[in-house]
Amino acid sequence: MAMTDFKDRVVLVTGASAGVGEATARAFAKAGARVVLAARGIERLQQVADSIGATAIAADVSGTEGCRRLMDQAIAVHGRLDVLINNAGSHHRGPVVEREADQLAEMVDTNLRAPLVLSRLALDALRADGGGAIVNVASIAGQMPLAGSAAYSATKFGLRAFTYALADELRETNVTVSAVSPGPIATGFILDDIDAVSDITFSQSMSTPEQIAELVLACAADGRVERTRPAMGRVMATAGYLVPGLSRALRPLLAAKGRRAKARYRHKG
Repeated sequence: MAMTDFKDRVVLVTGASAGVGEATARAFAKAGARVVLAARGIERLQQVADSIGATAIAADVSGTEGCRRLMDQAIAVHGRLDVLINNAGSHHRGPVVEREADQLAEMVDTNLRAPLVLSRLALDALRADGGGAIVNVASIAGQMPLAGSAAYSATKFGLRAFTYALADELRETNVTVSAVSPGPIATGFILDDIDAVSDITFSQSMSTPEQIAELVLACAADGRVERTRPAMGRVMATAGYLVPGLSRALRPLLAAKGRRAKARYRHKG
């Protein structure tokens, strides 16, 4: 698909009531797509849907039946599906020993299990009408694990692996699979919980939801397997993988840089 081909394309966006999901829904609607929005809370979701002429569906994708109901309802709206954006996410920050088992399970179910299940449920529809795209919103945390975000990082590592493997499986078909892996984003996901967010997270430049939405649309358009923002985050992740000792040595410097940036964001708040 070219960027101009979203006119009348049917796009399902999960986690669409705020942040990157909302920005992505608005960007697709502006590009002419027919957008279906999904999230747990219907009130805010309906407000977003009404503002862009989209359809809102209240859905909990943490379980298989919830995913199945959402997919059936979403496809029924327009009788087809062209693009699936797996954006819904959960993050309970802190060391594993301080988290409840149910919180860890929730992150796995929402961040990893749901995209796997929704992708499978969407494939028949995506292949039926000339092809389509799946875009998974992953994270730099899926390239560079971080203490205090162990389970979250694990889900994003898994989502990234799933993306690359499924993209290979579907290489000879008319469906593309991509991941967008952002660093920190200026949304409530981080800023509303700023004291619990690790200092080192703020060592990277902060993106806006709209900037990440641009990457999502670009992946849906050209099928590129991954886009990352900021670029330095990808460089750091690669360096950390190839030279683990270097990554550990740089952490105090990055944490100090992050503390300064975090203080500025806290002051703005």
